[in-house]
Amino acid sequence: MAQNEIKKVVLAYSGGLDTSVILKWLQEHYGCEVVTFTADIGQGEEVEPARAKARAAGVGEIYVDDLREEFVRAFVYPMFRANAIYEGQYLLGTSIARPLIAKRLVEIANETGADAIAHGATGKGNDQVRFELAAYALKPDVKIIAPWREWDLLSRERLLAFAESHGIPVEMKREGTKSPYSMDANLLHISYEGYDLEDPWNEPGEDMWRWTLSPEKAPDKPTYIELTFERGDIVAIDGRTSTPAAVLAELNRIGGKNGIGRDDIVENRYVGMKSRGCYETPGGTIMLKAHRAMESLTLDREAAHLKDELMPRYAELVYNGYWFAPEREMLQAAVDQSQQVVNGVVRLKLYKGNVLVVGRKSETNSLFDESIATFEEDAGAYEQGDATGFIRLNALRLRVAARLRA
Repeated sequence: MAQNEIKKVVLAYSGGLDTSVILKWLQEHYGCEVVTFTADIGQGEEVEPARAKARAAGVGEIYVDDLREEFVRAFVYPMFRANAIYEGQYLLGTSIARPLIAKRLVEIANETGADAIAHGATGKGNDQVRFELAAYALKPDVKIIAPWREWDLLSRERLLAFAESHGIPVEMKREGTKSPYSMDANLLHISYEGYDLEDPWNEPGEDMWRWTLSPEKAPDKPTYIELTFERGDIVAIDGRTSTPAAVLAELNRIGGKNGIGRDDIVENRYVGMKSRGCYETPGGTIMLKAHRAMESLTLDREAAHLKDELMPRYAELVYNGYWFAPEREMLQAAVDQSQQVVNGVVRLKLYKGNVLVVGRKSETNSLFDESIATFEEDAGAYEQGDATGFIRLNALRLRVAARLRA
């Protein structure tokens, strides 16, 4: 795009090396005013220092927003109603955060009259796609600047050299305390990529993990918890009502101390390459297990099976960045309709990396009828002789085909 068209840009800004360099590069390369936006989505790091760094860089309009409740309520919870897992393992922790950040970027651009938005995602990853598809869905004529696809600062050494030459302060942690991994964290998960993980044969070192104890070091005594569901969402832990963000934070704490939620995955990125990543999703792992247990009691068989058929498509849409696409919204409407009956309590046993369902009940929506399911005398609740005709009718096509082969 023509540089003279850009007078003001809203930058997704963390205050770290990459976005600090991007801020200065935008000011220098485009000659534009930069508005910074820093989102607190539960990454576990203080976000306020980003305000001071932005101010020191000459930024006049600075946004630092606490989006934790919106993140869980409007993005994580709807996704978990669908039981979404990408490629059978990944709980979509990074994927689900990007549409929220893009949504707020667009809102701030509208509020401030900015000409463009900018992000720090590289040209190799999925995040560039997620940010930009979401932004275009919300503001079709938005201009987007992706510096990693424009500049020649394609290594950490070049970024550091640029920072030094432009007087950009870079906080270098003490030797031995800085993680060598590329990490992304929010209330749902923390991810690790790069360094020795680039060889998929290497086992991650125990010192890499931040949120979870190893199962070997987890307590020898199990932890029991009860989760209350209303319309598919967890509203209380052990009878204590909490907000969505508070629920997830507490499940992260409980799951982490019991060694729950570690995954080591080789996944297929939307841009075409395979990548290896490790993930900690303690609260999400517990949520998924509990939600499926609640559905097993309250959801009709065919509705449940149809949901399971649709889920891989839903998960792929989230992973690839189509949160605001009509097909995802259509699937969400179907999922949410199914959840009207997913009400009740699930009891879980957490033990050394395992999440075990040990009880479930629903006072209003249980489809489990003990008088029918019992192995004891059912007083005529179920006529076993009816099964004869049921089986013969279902076997008819098999018998006809078998006669032809005889």
